[in-house]
Amino acid sequence: MTPEELTGRALGHLVEVRELGCSLHRDACAAFMAMRRAASAAGLEPRPVSAFRDFGRQLELWNGKYRGDRPVRDAAGALVDLRPLGDDARIDAILLWTALPGASRHHWGTDLDLIDGGALARGYSPRLEPGEYAGEGPFAPLAAWLESHAGRFGFFRPYRGLRSGVRPEPWHYSFAPVADEAVRRLGIDVLREALEAAPLEGRAAVLSRLAELHARFVVAIDPF
Repeated sequence: MTPEELTGRALGHLVEVRELGCSLHRDACAAFMAMRRAASAAGLEPRPVSAFRDFGRQLELWNGKYRGDRPVRDAAGALVDLRPLGDDARIDAILLWTALPGASRHHWGTDLDLIDGGALARGYSPRLEPGEYAGEGPFAPLAAWLESHAGRFGFFRPYRGLRSGVRPEPWHYSFAPVADEAVRRLGIDVLREALEAAPLEGRAAVLSRLAELHARFVVAIDPF
C-alpha cells in the first residue's frame, strides 16, 4: 500500500462488496467471504458494521470526541467528562477506543467490526460494547465461533487489552496477511505527514507525542 492508502487518503487497494454495503482490501475480501460462508453453515451471519473507513471520517470521529460532541468512555465503559481535561488527558482518553486519523486499521480495508445479523431483534441497534459479545449477549455465539475459527481464514483480534493500548474489542477482526505488512509500513513519518496538514483537534499535542502514541496505539497490538 502507498502512504496515502495506509492513511486512508486513497482507495486503490479496495474493492466494493455491494452485498454487504462496504469496501475491503482486495486481498481480504475473498477470505472474509469464505469465513462468512463457514459461519453461515453454523447458523451465524457475520455482518460488518464498519469496514474501510477513510481519513476524513476518522477525522470527523476524532474531532467530535475531542470537542465533546461525541461520547468518550473510560476503560470500564463509563462516560468521561472531557471538559476539565487538558490536551494530553483528552488524547489518552479518546485513544482507548478511537484511533487517530491516519492510524486507524480500518483505513487498510483489512479490519472489520462484526455483529451477527441474524441475532438482531426488531428495533435493536448494536452498540459495540463488550457485554453484547459475552454471556447472554446477542452476539456471544458469533464471538465464540470466531474465537475458534477466524484464524483458519487469516483473521485475528488485534485488541484484546493484553499488549494493545486500545481496550478489548471482541467485535474487531483483522486480516493478518495484509495488516501485518501495513502496520510495519505505517511509520511515524508517514503518520506525521498525514496529520500535519489536517484540521485535527489537539494537533500540536498529538504531534509532540507522536512517537509515544505510535508505539502504544499503532505498533502495540495483540498477536495473531
